[in-house]
Amino acid sequence: MPKIKIALLRGVCQTPAYVAHEQGFFGDEGLESEVEVAATAWMVPRRLADGDCQFAVIPWTRVAAEGGSLVLLAGSGLEEAAIVVREGLAVEDVRTVVVPLRGGIKDLTAMGLIRSLGWRDAEVLRQPSGDGAIIAFFGQGADAASMVEPYATMMESIGVGRVVRRTGDLWGGAPGCSLTTTASLRERDPELTGAVVRAFVRGAACVRERPDEAAAVASRYIGIHERFIREALDRNLPDVDAIRNEEAIGEILALMVELGYVDDVPSGFIDLSFLDAAVPAQARSA
Repeated sequence: MPKIKIALLRGVCQTPAYVAHEQGFFGDEGLESEVEVAATAWMVPRRLADGDCQFAVIPWTRVAAEGGSLVLLAGSGLEEAAIVVREGLAVEDVRTVVVPLRGGIKDLTAMGLIRSLGWRDAEVLRQPSGDGAIIAFFGQGADAASMVEPYATMMESIGVGRVVRRTGDLWGGAPGCSLTTTASLRERDPELTGAVVRAFVRGAACVRERPDEAAAVASRYIGIHERFIREALDRNLPDVDAIRNEEAIGEILALMVELGYVDDVPSGFIDLSFLDAAVPAQARSA
């Protein structure tokens, strides 16, 4: 069997890959899969470029910023980031907001929502990872934080904070972490690429059809109780078609240019052909 390594993160946006690996969907495609949870998303593009892994589920914004060396194959995360405010603190009293390193969807959601919440004078505190931002918030080092699911749901459930806005409040249907590979691998081995996309799509369908089982699988990777993950899935199911949302993607790319994250609006970093083959148009419209 050809062997592939997939770099993943922690979050409900990753559940299609967790499930596809655990349920043997990659094996059904004739592939031996290995998954590895990365400490933070910003490290993964370099690992892909170096060949340390062949596929990943990472924020699409990081793919867009890579100048064409990486390509998106299928969506996964959908409206996945949220702004959480410390319990007992009024929204208008927020003075500090903790966010991860710039360039990810948590960061961009925070930048957009800070404006919409009227927090123009709030101090933005940077942490080197999403985990760092969550720890800083939990440790009361900031009044608010940007984070993804299931952590936002967990914060509400244990009474630490409350969600005040989500990515969807800014950009309805916006994609988040998405299935990614290198442009060179896509061109060199389209059969392998298609097989991975098919297995991933099956994983996403399984999450939607059997969310209880998916939450139990994801708990072992994310490291929190499955009840938080199951509750988060009710609000935030992955969607392989999320990267088809051209309007939301365009608005986020414009913000990236405005913030100086990229010089110009990038293009050509999405390849829908493998997703179209895995999920024909008639199936999507059914």
